[in-house]
Order: sequence, then C-alpha cells, then structure tokens
Amino acid sequence: MKTMAKPDLGFWKLWNLSFGFFGVQIAYALQSANISRIFQTLGADPHNLSYFWILPPLAGLIIQPIIGTMSDRTWNRFGRRLPYLLFGSILAVIVMCLLPNAGSFHFAVAGALIFGAFSLMMLDVSINISMQPFKMLVGDMVNEKQKGLAYSIQSFLCNAGSVVGFIFPFMLAWVGISNDAPGNQVPDSVTFSFYGGAAILIACVAYTFFKVKEMPPAEYAAYHGITDEQEEEKANCIHLLVKAPKVFWTVGLVQFFCWCAFMYMWTYNAGGIAEQAFGWNPDPQLANDPINKALYQEAGNWNGILFAVQAIGSVIWAAVLPRFSNRRMAYFASLIIGGIGFISTLAFSDKWLLFISYFLVGTAWAAMLAMPFTILTNSISGKHMGAYLGLFNSTITIPQIVAAVLGGVIFKLFGGLHQLNMIVFAGALLIIGAFCVFTIKETYAEKHNIAADNAAE
Repeated sequence: MKTMAKPDLGFWKLWNLSFGFFGVQIAYALQSANISRIFQTLGADPHNLSYFWILPPLAGLIIQPIIGTMSDRTWNRFGRRLPYLLFGSILAVIVMCLLPNAGSFHFAVAGALIFGAFSLMMLDVSINISMQPFKMLVGDMVNEKQKGLAYSIQSFLCNAGSVVGFIFPFMLAWVGISNDAPGNQVPDSVTFSFYGGAAILIACVAYTFFKVKEMPPAEYAAYHGITDEQEEEKANCIHLLVKAPKVFWTVGLVQFFCWCAFMYMWTYNAGGIAEQAFGWNPDPQLANDPINKALYQEAGNWNGILFAVQAIGSVIWAAVLPRFSNRRMAYFASLIIGGIGFISTLAFSDKWLLFISYFLVGTAWAAMLAMPFTILTNSISGKHMGAYLGLFNSTITIPQIVAAVLGGVIFKLFGGLHQLNMIVFAGALLIIGAFCVFTIKETYAEKHNIAADNAAE
C-alpha cells in the first residue's frame, strides 16, 4: 500500500495538539518539586525518601503499554488518543485535591505516609495517562518534516507549565498564604497550589479535547501505509519488543542514566538546598525544632524557584537545539552541560547563585523532552505508534524504579546525612548518559529530516 504524505499543519494546529500539555505539566511540576517535601513534612525519614517514589514508576511500567496498545485499537466519535487524555486528566484532578491533605485526615504518621504514597502512585499514573496521548497525537498527525517543530512546541508548553507549577507555592506564600506546617500538616501554600494546578489542568486539557479532531481510521491507514492485512494483525508487547528497531534500545540506554539522575534530583533536592543555602540542620533530633522546620519550608519554596529556573533554561536551550546540524552532538552536549550544572551546586552556598546551576540543568531536560521521541517516532510504524510509545515509557519508569530502590543505599554510602551529595551523584549519571549517546545510530531518513528542518528555517 502506497503511503500518502501527511499535509503540513499550520502553527496553531500544532499548538492546539499540545496545549493541554501546559496544564498536565503544571501537575507534574507540583509533584516533582513538592512530593519529598510533603513526605518529610509528614515525618518520613530522609534515608527512606527514595522508597516512596517506587510505586509511581512501577504502576506506570505496567499501565503505559496497556494504554498505548488500547489507544492503538480505539476508534470512536471522541477520537483515538483523546478519550484517554480526558480520563487521565479527570483522575489527576481528583488525586491532586486529596494528596496534599494526607496530614489533615487525623492519621498517625504511618497512616499519613501510606495514604500519601498511594496518592502519589495514582497521581503519577493519571499524569502519565494524560501525558502519553500528546506524544502519540504528534506521532499520528504530524509529518516527518514538522515533527521537530511539533515537539519543540510541546517542549515549550511543557516547560512553561513547569515554571507555573514550580513557583506556585512560592507565589502563594509571597501573597500571604501560610507556609507553616502545624502538627506536621502540609502547608497551605502547597495545598492550594495543588488545587490551583488541578483547575488549570482540566481547563487546558478540555481546550485540546474540543479543538483537535483526530484522523478517521481509513485516513490514518492511508497516511501511515497500513494495509488491511496489517490492520488485522494483533501484535503483543513481547512481539513488538523483539521487532523493535535498534534505536529503541540505544536511546533507552541513554534514558536510563538521565532518568535516574532526575529521580535523585526530585527526591533529594529540597533537603540538599535547605542545607546548602538556608542553614537547615538535617539532624533528626532537630526535626521538631520550630526554627529548623521553618528553614526547611522556606527552602522548599525556593526549591520550586530553582526548578522554575531549570525550566526557563530548558525553554531557551530548546530554541538552540535545532541549530545543531548533528542530533547526537546536540544530545551529548545537552547532557554534559546538565551534568556540570548538578555538580556545580557544591560551589554555591548563596541561594541566588544556585540559579546558574539549575539553568545549566535545564539544557539536559530540554534534550530529554524532545530528542528521544523525535528519534524514536521517525523509526517506528504508525500502526503500533501508541504501543511502542507505551513500551518506550519503560525507559523512563525502569530507571526511576532502580533509582528509588537503590537511593537509600547510595545515600548511606555517601554518609547518610547530606542530601546534596545525591545531587552531585545525579550529575555524574548525566555525564555517563551523555557518552552513551554515541551508541545511537541514526537512520538515513532521520538525517534527512534534520536537513529538511534546517532548510525550512
């Protein structure tokens, strides 16, 4: 069957495809910047912080391939990917309203932590259910020439949403919302940030849901060269993995080190920055000291500001990435610079100078958001796009599971007291990932697409 060429889409159609990502990423940013803060406020031992992050990627490892495969086979009046996007968003809104109240339901410490861990798992699952369809929509509807632009728009909206989510608690505290944690309850500045993020999330996803019209089955088959025989073919996940192109595995190797690194940032950054720049004492005997607690909560808000700086750095670097004539060198340079950013936190005890470190970290994040999916979607069949992207999500979830399981052990090897050591270790992991980039072999078509994109600019 001859494959029809997908038409070019106007800028605003590309924008509408990904606009809901802005709201989803606000939720993801709130989770990334505040979860360890929430658990430590509830009374979690810092040595056990990484273990609370095991359930979310474990659930994602199981659910994402299922969602991807189901959406490949879903055709109804609402679309193919859009129904899953809407379902995930509604679930995320419910969980976002429950999670920050884990300390307000009069549970004992253990009960509050269990409730929080389960809520975190459900939040991560729901965010991923919402997030994956956006990547699938670009793969489904955008031609090869425009995929670079489409994923750049998605990266911009992703990072813009991150900035909003990261600064939410800081801004609410600045306007007078309480930042105290009475009785180990989560501060109002964090709780109301989750409420606001939930409202924005559902509004943005609704916009994409009503503005985007997916291709009908016959048109999709024509654009992706899918024959009637192929349409009848039922491939399971094991079969798809066996048939996966080599680039699936080589990009996955890079992903392993990158996502381990960022898992340690999300887990230990608040505590590390609290020690480094705010004078917080991690001694467990001072856990209930009012002044020490206040320093930690202040650092928690500043942690969001630093993550926002990272997102701004990512937005700026995302505009630079298309200027590279070689995609692998762009990927390599981004991860090296990000690794240097993590390691440089050792040099700065002033909270403002830490902006330098996290701006540099943003270069790695920009590459992680755009490069893997651009490379992969140019190498796989449109028939199994959702299934492959669901399986590819394992290159995100498995590293997080490994990092969470080993986090407590590695933290103890570094002395078990200073959380900033884990941020430096994250930098080393990024640099290892950078050198793994050279295992990726681009196809001729991918190189041709880069040239076409550059010529279009």
